[in-house]
Amino acid sequence: LKFTLAFILFRWQTLIGGLLLHVSWKLGWAEINSSSRSDVSTWLPASVLFVGIIYAGSRALSKLAIPVFLTLHNVAEVIICGHQKCFRKEVNDNTKCYALFLLAAAGCLPFNDSQFDPDGYFWAVIHLFCVGAYKILQKSRKPNALSDIDQQYLNYMFRGVCTIVSLLLCPSGDLFRVPDFPFLYFYRFHGSCCASGILGFFLMLSTVKLKSLMAPGQCAAWIFFAKV
Repeated sequence: LKFTLAFILFRWQTLIGGLLLHVSWKLGWAEINSSSRSDVSTWLPASVLFVGIIYAGSRALSKLAIPVFLTLHNVAEVIICGHQKCFRKEVNDNTKCYALFLLAAAGCLPFNDSQFDPDGYFWAVIHLFCVGAYKILQKSRKPNALSDIDQQYLNYMFRGVCTIVSLLLCPSGDLFRVPDFPFLYFYRFHGSCCASGILGFFLMLSTVKLKSLMAPGQCAAWIFFAKV
């Protein structure tokens, strides 16, 4: 499990995000209709990829600088572009140039990274492949299937189950190392993790709202600026 800063941060985000979404559903602020077993089972591979995104990302972030990780993370767009080119033939020249630019930037990183860590790059590559596959599955879903809120709710639930199972099955040595985590008893650290989960939750709700009100191009631009 490796109790690193990224590991703790992502677990806090899971707890806070899942709890807020469940409370919003119970209070009627968010509509969740994930009662169809066929829809839930169809989305299960995407939830597995979502957990892979989080786990591989946390492992990569524990070893790589944030700018390096973000540059590699953006290469997932190349995977999506390649899928569209092979199966949908919907790629224009601007998108091709954008994908090549991202690929070139990521390719130069290992030769210019003074803190090069092969293990970190390994987990970053797994992370970007999971991100690309997840977005492809998300775009290929049927229009009458699960909504964005349903998908996120199932992701939170599956991620929570995986976290509990991993804690129960992990080697005892990992659990014994928890008291050695340097920020374990710092309330500011845990408060910042909670704030990150809250902000991530509202960003997710805002993204869903934007998708329902704006054209795809405008929505993509706003999401990009929000992430920046």
